[in-house]
Amino acid sequence: MINWQDHITTDSEVLLGKPIIKDTRISIEFILERLADGWTIAQLLENYPRLTSNDIMAVHSYVYECMKDGLLIIKGKRA
Repeated sequence: MINWQDHITTDSEVLLGKPIIKDTRISIEFILERLADGWTIAQLLENYPRLTSNDIMAVHSYVYECMKDGLLIIKGKRA
């Protein structure tokens, strides 16, 4: 698994401290939103040339680690 910390950082001066791809203003949230909207990795790389395939893999590793550590919780519906 790729080490996401080599690709993802936060900076309180950039996008209010949201996690971003290093040396860009592209947030992890933005990448995930594009993927959820049906964009392919190829489309992301074509439209955002500063992104690399390793950056995208790092996003997946980051989300996995957040889920594994319980930082992401899905809210259940009440009956």
